[in-house]
Amino acid sequence: MWILYAFGSACFAGLTAVLAKCGIEHTNSHLATALRTIVVLIFSWIMVGIVGSFDTIHTITHKTFLFLILSGISTGVSWLCYFKALQQGNINKVTAVDKTSVVLTIILSLIFFKESVTVYKIIGMIILTTGTYLMVEKKEDNKQTNNAWLLYAVLSVIFASLTTILGKIGITNIESNLGTAIRTSVVLIMSWIVVFVTHSQMNMKSIPKKEYLFIMLSGLATGGSWLCFYHALQSGPASLVTPIDKLSILFTVLFSYLIFHEKLSKKSLLGLILIVFGTLIMLL
Repeated sequence: MWILYAFGSACFAGLTAVLAKCGIEHTNSHLATALRTIVVLIFSWIMVGIVGSFDTIHTITHKTFLFLILSGISTGVSWLCYFKALQQGNINKVTAVDKTSVVLTIILSLIFFKESVTVYKIIGMIILTTGTYLMVEKKEDNKQTNNAWLLYAVLSVIFASLTTILGKIGITNIESNLGTAIRTSVVLIMSWIVVFVTHSQMNMKSIPKKEYLFIMLSGLATGGSWLCFYHALQSGPASLVTPIDKLSILFTVLFSYLIFHEKLSKKSLLGLILIVFGTLIMLL
């Protein structure tokens, strides 16, 4: 049964980006991020209730709380940039760039924490980066395309990696689901601050009902992914659950083809294969 939950986690994770793309066609991406974070936050605290870690909140140190807030801000910026990239760019390309956060995190961990890097990780990083380049490289007949999405996608990767580094520096002795819930609470506050600073809330009444639905569904998909991943880990080996979860990009590509008819060129298909292969190698 655990293998079904693992694939369910990957499926929901892959579906998240597609649903979000459907929800920000005419909706401000900052506002969409703030709205979906409400749903994600609810699921975060549901997870806390499932594992029963709320009673340990009084044991969290001031230092850990500080770094939870900082990592929450970093996560918020990453999400805002990610959904801005999704709004402006091709889903498959944005998702491919997003996968490189693993590479950047490994490099930063090596620099700041002197963590050892295995040969498998080095090979995997090279293969994954090569695959990303193949998927992102623009076509010759599309030179005039606005590539602002790439800047937002790269910023999303940087802040996603920074979130992990901040966690390694100062977040200790806290149950992971409780930490996620507190961090997501910070993300919610920060995302709504951005909404009000940019006056994006003025557009709330003009959001099409269909896009409201997709925004909320993307939040539910994120929550569904977390729940499935947790249940898979409860009964299955982490060494197998994690690699399956990393295959979410395959589901993103599939759903983007079915919904947006975004096709992969031969070069992009090769890039996708390399990304999946490189990701799995790094887990060895």
